[in-house]
Amino acid sequence: MFKLQKGYDEYVTKTFRLPKEFVEQLEKLAFDNSLSLNQLVIQCLKYAIDNLDENDSEK
Repeated sequence: MFKLQKGYDEYVTKTFRLPKEFVEQLEKLAFDNSLSLNQLVIQCLKYAIDNLDENDSEK
């Protein structure tokens, strides 16, 4: 199961455009779990990458 965590030591600044609905959902989830939006996005991306189907990455 996906569990929310805190903390990384080193960061790189990037800019991404996201659909408004995603941002609203992410902001609520971050607030409800006492996380920054950045911490939540990092964990969601890590989960997606860790669970990527091997066949999908070859396309």
